[in-house]
Amino acid sequence: MPPDTTQTPTASAAAPAVRRVTVDEGSAGQRLDNFLLRELKGVPKTHVYRVIRAGEVRVNKGRAHADTRLEIGDEVRIPPVRLPERPVQPEAPAREFPVVFEDEHLLVIDKPAGVAVHGGSGVSYGVIEALRRSRPTAKFLELVHRLDKETSGLLMIAKKRSALVNLQDQLRDRETGKTYAALVWGDWPAKLKVIDVPLVKFVGSDGERWVRPGKLEEPEAKRSISLVKVVQRTPQFSLLDVTIKTGRTHQIRVHLQQAGHAIVGDPKYGDFERNRELARGPAKFDRMFLHARRLQFTHPATAVEMALEAPLPPECEKLTKA
Repeated sequence: MPPDTTQTPTASAAAPAVRRVTVDEGSAGQRLDNFLLRELKGVPKTHVYRVIRAGEVRVNKGRAHADTRLEIGDEVRIPPVRLPERPVQPEAPAREFPVVFEDEHLLVIDKPAGVAVHGGSGVSYGVIEALRRSRPTAKFLELVHRLDKETSGLLMIAKKRSALVNLQDQLRDRETGKTYAALVWGDWPAKLKVIDVPLVKFVGSDGERWVRPGKLEEPEAKRSISLVKVVQRTPQFSLLDVTIKTGRTHQIRVHLQQAGHAIVGDPKYGDFERNRELARGPAKFDRMFLHARRLQFTHPATAVEMALEAPLPPECEKLTKA
């Protein structure tokens, strides 16, 4: 007899099946559509909303709407949906970071420069993936806000959805204070204390995402406000405290650069020649000097006013004394 060449279907080729997911504390209070988008990563939004409208998604065996709020213990029936095949990404290595504050609601770390906050855009993983790997029993860990990969300093991670919603509301309503230490080239003008310049995001010819100064009449322009205080002057540099009143992408970097004083070491908007000389010179300084040093907010559960600080990293401290 000829050999049997019939192949057993692999798990990946198996037809998708109905799933029933019980809502836990990490998902309580979330809208049904957002819950499904997380559970069905990679499935187009249009398809997710279509199965909701068709009544294929059930909550506690009843029909539900996209804006239905889920509660702990709810059972969500997720219909068979074929997930798109995605390339296998390397697993994030487990890693902890210096803890500035932690309780059952919130974790605040001192992020090192050179580490992305999350995977994406060519980065396989970042802080949040590494933390989840190092804390496998944690039910909920989500970024409250973001820092650029090149920026060091204070980063908030919510440990409960209620904390995430509360803190993001504070950020949106400008009820938090975020102050950054920035070292810039040259002598910062003493009279320049407020930068109120709109910013526009765009994709350059290189395919990279960029930000430029804009005008308020431009449809894409977002009003952006930074408050600047000179902390120290040296023959080459000015050390600034920059408090942002809005949280736009690359806000500080572009605001300082458009004022004629780029941040030392900035690889995107900086003075590339001088940055190269600094990295190759005696200082061996090869990072961007932008550090989220102070964070003020109201604790999401206790309503206590919090003020957290992270000292300058040693390499930054050394450069200010050069």
